[in-house]
Amino acid sequence: MALGLFVTPRRFLISSWAPQFREVPERHALSATPSAPPSLEPRTEGGLSIRDVLDCGCDVMTCCFNDEGTLLAVGLTNGTIQVYQPADSTFLYQLNSSETLQSSLPVTSLRFLHRDNRERHCLLLATYASGCVRVWHVAGGRSLCCVQEGGGDSAGGRGRQTLSLSVSPSGDRFITAGSDCQLHLYDTETRQRIHTCRASHSMSLMDGHRFRVFAVTFHPEKEDEFISGGWDNTVQFWDSKQQHSVRKLSGPHICGDALQIDPSTNQILSGSWRKERALEIWDYNSGEKVTEISDDQDGHSLIYSCHWLGADHMVAGGSESNVCRVIDRNTKLSLGRLVDLPGGVYSTAVCSAGQCEGLIAASSRDCVYLLERTTAPTTHYSDRENYRSQDALLPLREYSSHAALF
Repeated sequence: MALGLFVTPRRFLISSWAPQFREVPERHALSATPSAPPSLEPRTEGGLSIRDVLDCGCDVMTCCFNDEGTLLAVGLTNGTIQVYQPADSTFLYQLNSSETLQSSLPVTSLRFLHRDNRERHCLLLATYASGCVRVWHVAGGRSLCCVQEGGGDSAGGRGRQTLSLSVSPSGDRFITAGSDCQLHLYDTETRQRIHTCRASHSMSLMDGHRFRVFAVTFHPEKEDEFISGGWDNTVQFWDSKQQHSVRKLSGPHICGDALQIDPSTNQILSGSWRKERALEIWDYNSGEKVTEISDDQDGHSLIYSCHWLGADHMVAGGSESNVCRVIDRNTKLSLGRLVDLPGGVYSTAVCSAGQCEGLIAASSRDCVYLLERTTAPTTHYSDRENYRSQDALLPLREYSSHAALF
């Protein structure tokens, strides 16, 4: 099993944000992802610039743009959702309820309902570590529905923690995944569960998940097909009419929103929380690996989140090196990077339409960085000598040596 199976920093925040754990010293809670030195400020390198920084006042677990690119929702570790207008970074709404305030457990995943139905364009789906799934009316600040999947005391480590969700291409259905290895399919209109996908009891078949599921995504052009990944080092392929998975590929160790499908090429982008083969591309139809993306020579990046960025680029962020990268799909080299962050990059999102098309959101600790691509330099940033002098590295090296003691 891959390194960090039970101790990823993001996983710690999901499971241990209950009251009895809040006094844990920060350096212990996040020891696997040492912070950047206090003297360093986040900055960009290469063809990337920081357009704005959203200070959310609490650690960020997940973020998501709506289809029109007019809203950015941010989910926090205290159970609150903040909604911004990405065009000018205006704070618009704060979404919480008495239940979310009382549990104070993290928001784990967010998805806006699709724009083709006007009544749904201002609705937001949210999952929580408490095992709750909520439908929010964004402008009204109201929770329209709460589906409790937990079935137990999720704050104490018992019962299902709901960790991921995806909406079907039509918007008529959505699916959730979580800590009990099951995937629940719902009707969007009625909010009723219509099917549950799970592994069989066979010990000789791997026709479903055996550990926590941190990512699930519908195929963008197939209403009945979706994939999922998590701790068991497999990506499972599902048909919504079947109870068990129809096939699988082996390899990715997924710990966040790091499983994406490009419909134009029918390729899967997977991000793994590990030091080798962290970013890989797979063929959807065959399940064969197409290629893998190497780390920058500045250090490993244990991936929590990755996305396609248009037809020619990718975005990926994670911990250890605490970097968000924009990567050229053809050369497989970084074109720009967000560096010197205070902690790991737990979530990323890409705006796919509207006046903010191409805008990237990347979270680290209690901030969301809004990033824009600029004119790319002629040199790719694959060699640390191209973007950081040895003298500039000295403070970072000294800090890293000190952090390794904890």
